[in-house]
Amino acid sequence: MGKSAARKTAATRKRQGLDGKAATTRKRAQGRKAATRSSQRSGSKAAAASRIPSVVPMISYEDGIAALEWLRSAFGFRETVRLTTPDGRLSHGEMEVGNGLIMLASPTPDYHSPKHHREACDQARKWSTVPWIIDGVLVYVDDLKRHFTRAKAAGALILSEIEEGPPGRRYRVEDLEGHRWFFFEAEPGDDAQAG
Repeated sequence: MGKSAARKTAATRKRQGLDGKAATTRKRAQGRKAATRSSQRSGSKAAAASRIPSVVPMISYEDGIAALEWLRSAFGFRETVRLTTPDGRLSHGEMEVGNGLIMLASPTPDYHSPKHHREACDQARKWSTVPWIIDGVLVYVDDLKRHFTRAKAAGALILSEIEEGPPGRRYRVEDLEGHRWFFFEAEPGDDAQAG
């Protein structure tokens, strides 16, 4: 999910018209026309960049395709990009959640998820006995109770029931491969829109 994945994502977004205009091929122009087009392209790049969050979690999954489906079903995320290898493995995926974005992929057949890592490593098993978010992602949602119920029904491993008090209403959960997620209820007026 390095520079080439980012270029593929940009190309996919362009093909899908996600940058606000349909993808077109242009012939190279000379003189003033070229300068005008160049400044227009720079403006659209800046506009597209302003829609991308400053921090984007990139998460590896053994089965990225299954993860896309599960995260949609359990957490209400919306798939926006799916790039696969010829053998059907997810090379790059993107999902929106509220005004945020996550990227995911199956980087190599040798990758082991946190869940499988714990099965083979005593140290990982020990540090995973606590219900805290060891490595994970914090997400704000509009309706925490509804989100909690949805995640539980989808088979998420609930690490904590809904908790009240500072720093806010929240719960902790593991996804299908053992990645940990921390869900908080958004304050009124926040633009969470997940779950």
